[in-house]
Amino acid sequence: MPTYFTIQEANAALPNVIQKFKALQRQRAEVQKIEAQLNSQMGMSFNLGDYATLKKQLNSAVTKFYVAVEELENSGVILKSIEEGLLDFPSKRFDEDVWLCWKEGETEIKFWHEKDVGFMGRKPLSVSDESLV
Repeated sequence: MPTYFTIQEANAALPNVIQKFKALQRQRAEVQKIEAQLNSQMGMSFNLGDYATLKKQLNSAVTKFYVAVEELENSGVILKSIEEGLLDFPSKRFDEDVWLCWKEGETEIKFWHEKDVGFMGRKPLSVSDESLV
């Protein structure tokens, strides 16, 4: 069963969530860097020892990446897009499951959307948030 966030709880959790998201982005960049090195190694005079070393580094970086995803999602949020910087916090609006959504660069939760609608369907939180858990 998911953890449901109120707007206040989501905003209180946001600094920690942002920190975890940034760590995830750094780990993803590390994976991409090692992949690029591995690909360039294949194009040059192929050295099996160097290839094996890079492959082990890539395996380790990918494992760390997935650990970072788990750490982020264990905080109760759902990762929607690393590239676009989108995270959703499960919430309820009356009896309906909804998402409180955050986009990278925002300093607080200001939008929500239905669970079957994506980022383009975001709606601003109303002045009165009593309808959200």
